[in-house]
Amino acid sequence: MEWFVRAFMRASLVWLALGVTLGVAMAVHPAWRVFRTAHLHMNLAGFVMMMIFGVAYYVIPRFFGHPLHSRPVAFGQWWLSNLGLAGMVAGFLMQAYAVPGWTVLLVAGGVFQAVAAYAFVYNIWRTIGAASVPVLPLSNPLEKLNAQLR
Repeated sequence: MEWFVRAFMRASLVWLALGVTLGVAMAVHPAWRVFRTAHLHMNLAGFVMMMIFGVAYYVIPRFFGHPLHSRPVAFGQWWLSNLGLAGMVAGFLMQAYAVPGWTVLLVAGGVFQAVAAYAFVYNIWRTIGAASVPVLPLSNPLEKLNAQLR
C-alpha cells in the first residue's frame, strides 16, 4: 500500500478522534457549542474527506487497471488538506472569541483545502483517463479458467 494512502487514512482517524472529543466536550459544556463549526469540519473535512481520499487512491487505480497519475500530487494534496483543515479549525476556534487574525487563518485554510480538493480531482481524473496498459497473461491454469467463467 502506498504511503500516502496510509497517511490519509491515519489523518482521517486523528481528525475523527479530535472531532469526537470536541463533540463530547460540547455536550459536557453547552457553552462550547460555539465550536460546532470546528467540530463539523473536523468530522466532515477531516474524517470523511481524508478517508475518501485514502480509499480512492487505493481503489481507483485498481478498478481501472492504471497506475496513479501522480504520486507527487498526492503528496502535496495530503499536506495541503491537513494544513488547510488545521488552519480552518484554528480560525473557527479563534472566531468564537473574536481573536484577531481568525479571518486570515480561515481564508488561507479554505484556499488550501480547495486547492487540495482540485488536486485530488485532477489526479483521479487523469488516472481514470490513462491509456490502457496491457494485461499480463495469467500464469495459473485455475486463474485462466476462472477468468473465462467471468
